[in-house]
Amino acid sequence: MGCTHDCKTCGQNCGGAESLKAKPHEMSNVKKVIAVVSGKGGVGKSSVSAMLAVLMNRKGYKTAILDADITGPSIPKLFGLKGPLQGDELGMYPAKTKTGISVVSTNLLLPDETTPVIWRGAVIAGTVTQFWTDAIWGDVDYMFVDMPPGTGDVPLTVFQSLPVDGIVIVTSPQDLVSMIVAKAVKMANKMNVPILGLIENYSYLNCPDCGKRIELFGESHIDKVSEEYSLPVLAKIPLDPDFARQCDSGLVELFEGDSLDRASDLLEKI
Repeated sequence: MGCTHDCKTCGQNCGGAESLKAKPHEMSNVKKVIAVVSGKGGVGKSSVSAMLAVLMNRKGYKTAILDADITGPSIPKLFGLKGPLQGDELGMYPAKTKTGISVVSTNLLLPDETTPVIWRGAVIAGTVTQFWTDAIWGDVDYMFVDMPPGTGDVPLTVFQSLPVDGIVIVTSPQDLVSMIVAKAVKMANKMNVPILGLIENYSYLNCPDCGKRIELFGESHIDKVSEEYSLPVLAKIPLDPDFARQCDSGLVELFEGDSLDRASDLLEKI
């Protein structure tokens, strides 16, 4: 009761934050866990999670995605994956993308991908934990956790139960970006989770005719926010109609571009 999640200032002998961590499946060996978060929805967390997993996979690392957006899962659609997931007495086996990325998502458990998940928060949070404990992930160098928006049950469960090595905060260029980042930063600080940096999605559009950079959502505020919170800007991702078509077709693994190179280089140094 009244836990501040700050073990440094706590006088209780409860075993520390590590006592809350859920043990992964005995056949899983996950080295690094990176959560992709935002203070609001619609900023592209899923596409960023997918692109980061693809980039690290291209670098030769074994990557995985735990889709923690239980009621709004979109990772399977981006990779063209269909369920159901397979399992046996040992546990549940993640789906594999064309390039070998492991994925677990509620949409791979449902009879139809359009079936809504109408569950209460406690059940949703428990499902996320089960994805970590019951799935046989095998050897994974980088696991990306695609988080739902906000600071509710699922982010709290992930930060408390999974050994998160750092988070990436995804934003958009609108003026409310400072509020979005502030919510995510404050929650991460309360939970003692390292913040790796900021990624601005939908940053601009390159005109296909003249090549001019068009800021569709107005002037970017990410650099100001970066300075305010002393966080690095890891990427400014442009709007790309070709990338959108690849995502809609389940071909996110074919994407090209260098906007996330800095972010992937940082992940290698963790």
